[in-house]
Amino acid sequence: MKSKGRIPQKSPKIVVRSLSARATRGVLTYGNLSFPCVLGRSGRRAAKREGDGATPIGSFAIREAFYRPDRQRRPATGLKMARLCPDDGWCDAANDRNYNRAVQHPYPASAERMWRQDRLYDVVVVLGYNDRPRIAGRGSAVFMHVAAPDMTPTEGCVALRPEDLRKLLKALRPNAVLKVAS
Repeated sequence: MKSKGRIPQKSPKIVVRSLSARATRGVLTYGNLSFPCVLGRSGRRAAKREGDGATPIGSFAIREAFYRPDRQRRPATGLKMARLCPDDGWCDAANDRNYNRAVQHPYPASAERMWRQDRLYDVVVVLGYNDRPRIAGRGSAVFMHVAAPDMTPTEGCVALRPEDLRKLLKALRPNAVLKVAS
């Protein structure tokens, strides 16, 4: 017997495309939304390595998002969203047990500071890249975040203008996936 209930709609994928493998600018689309975006300084790569400056090619779950409560209100979104704190960090030391995980500063190994003065992490979305399982040296801290005002390439993330990131967050549904096209 068929259910008369509503069939759940599959969430559309967020798709990031660029003009070439070395391109540092691209276009991000989600349903009927389309925004310019910035990619890693080395373009896109299927075989990403720690520190190579490349945005990894593939499909990655949206894990969670963070925002700076001292600079803005909580963005409207269906995603799991948490406040950043001044001591928040993200471990990028490949041989550390917390590699590619959130940590608290001061931290004994190398760890990126999430509470940044340059506003790039005023809103940051954690992508499910190299996290299940984590492989040492495969790359860490691959996020979707705010782009620099001059749209400077990232260290391997996908970045959007602040207003575009807010629009995207508002449209996103849980279980969203970001695909960086090859």
